[in-house]
Amino acid sequence: MIKRTLLFSNPAHLSVRKQQMVVSYPEEKKEAAVPIEDVGIIILEHRQITLSHALISHLLGNNTALVTCDSHHLPQGMMLNLNGHSEQQEHFRTQIAATEAMKGRFWQQTIKAKIRNQAALLSANGLEVENMERWARKTASADPDNFEARAAAWYWQKLFVDLIKNFKRGRFEGEPNNLLNYGYAILRSVIARSLAGSGLLPSFGYHHRNKYNAYCLADDVMEPYRPYVDQLVLEIVRSESDYGTLTTELKKKLLQVPVLDVKIGGQTSPLMLAAQQTTGSLYKCYEKTQKTIRFPEL
Repeated sequence: MIKRTLLFSNPAHLSVRKQQMVVSYPEEKKEAAVPIEDVGIIILEHRQITLSHALISHLLGNNTALVTCDSHHLPQGMMLNLNGHSEQQEHFRTQIAATEAMKGRFWQQTIKAKIRNQAALLSANGLEVENMERWARKTASADPDNFEARAAAWYWQKLFVDLIKNFKRGRFEGEPNNLLNYGYAILRSVIARSLAGSGLLPSFGYHHRNKYNAYCLADDVMEPYRPYVDQLVLEIVRSESDYGTLTTELKKKLLQVPVLDVKIGGQTSPLMLAAQQTTGSLYKCYEKTQKTIRFPEL
């Protein structure tokens, strides 16, 4: 079942009643309800939003990801269920016991999948990708030759070449980086939620190791999914004349990320469900019952 992604941009009080999330709008003196079991991600944007502790407990028990935003209305933090699997401790032990050689192979598979998806997006837009396909083939365990960076440099030089002059990818660079950042934040919450559901620690990555990053594993796993966000942003840039400000309408378009169609295992699936396949296969790789992480193919 595809879970809903809900964005709250106005003052509201969220509580629980009979397994329903009840949303009260004090300024409008009305309320609405939605089954908690239908909710996958909640994004809390307005500073005047309050939640009851009972609701938070019910949401986390349903493996719902709670995302909070900063003063600029950009995703800042996330709350996840830490008891999302019946064999949680065993899964943690298996994940932590992974060898450096194993983690190097995981990163190799991740980067191969990421570069191939980036190449597929460029190719679909009539751009040259022979070099990227070669880099994907040559990527070795742990990517010692840093083909990821080479591919990224080529990719970002080409992706918006016909639409934006001198585009530079960077978190604090000009638009449409604002769209990319927001889309990636939603993607990150989808992946983190799936990791928790598979009994894995989102903070314990196989490549990313920043001690200040609580979602290193989510950042690892989301890499091959990034081009799906890029594709959505490319469509927005082509259809919108003004995207410098991240308006509510633009956010609504980016909230489509969890339900984007992706191809995985030869079948088309919503991104949120594909992420569950990816994280489930990752655990099987950790426990050595499977050798390959199942990633999507653009």
